[in-house]
Amino acid sequence: MNTLLKLSVFLCAALTTATASASDLQNERASVEKWRTERVDELTNETGWLTLVGLFWLDPGDSTFGRAPTNTLVLDHPNLAPTAGTFTLNAGKVTFTAKPDSGITHGGQPVTSIELVSDAKESPTVVSSGTLRFFIIERAGKFAVRVRDVASPRRRDFKGLQYYAIDREWALAARFEPYEPRRQMKIVNVLGLEDEMVSPGAIVFKKDGQEVRLDTVLDGDDATDLFVMFADGTSGHDTYGAGRFLHVPFAKDGKTIIDFNKAYNPPCAFNDFATCPLPPYQNRMKLKITAGEKKY
Repeated sequence: MNTLLKLSVFLCAALTTATASASDLQNERASVEKWRTERVDELTNETGWLTLVGLFWLDPGDSTFGRAPTNTLVLDHPNLAPTAGTFTLNAGKVTFTAKPDSGITHGGQPVTSIELVSDAKESPTVVSSGTLRFFIIERAGKFAVRVRDVASPRRRDFKGLQYYAIDREWALAARFEPYEPRRQMKIVNVLGLEDEMVSPGAIVFKKDGQEVRLDTVLDGDDATDLFVMFADGTSGHDTYGAGRFLHVPFAKDGKTIIDFNKAYNPPCAFNDFATCPLPPYQNRMKLKITAGEKKY
């Protein structure tokens, strides 16, 4: 092959590679931008994390709830009656009994007494008082009243999220190493409560000459992907101190893609009324993941 022909072949190959790389970046950018739009929509809707305004843990027995400081559970909010009613926790069930003329409704109808199904079920019972919505959450066998305000200033004044630049190099090929049988992994949340999550296996990838292994968990019985909680060299600096979250597609033939451009802040980055799980110790990396959401 003469020199001119070799040069032509080389240039053709280089052009093909450059075109493929540009196409990959374009596809990655489109995918991440779509994900970012959906992320903001989820964050800012009426059930998004920006609406949380209260979290009250229940003791067994009766707990009065309202705006007045004489209540067991006090939320100083103009949409709440001085005493709205009473929560009763008994044998793992929570009932709310509304005070007459308190303005508490369920499905648009006034409430007298109602059993509140917790968020451990698919659809928790939600009752309303003006712009307030409250329901029961269950964490590690403990029950709490979580309150949302659909007119929350955090939601109203939201200015958007900050990100690292989208970088195709942070969408990494990974292998999935299953655990047989699946492991029960102890996870501690920001309140110090310990729960167990199912870990089907670990994902392993290479970056900058390092091999990194991250344990995955299933975020519920109906999980459609692998859930990863991690901290890295940017945590507490450019990114949220407690770490970030990431969803990874289920593996096919033992392989998947871990795209750190879609790493995001846990709910606790936005207010004090969330109960975020923390990354397990083995998912704390020295590697700096300069991709995804930055500190809010």
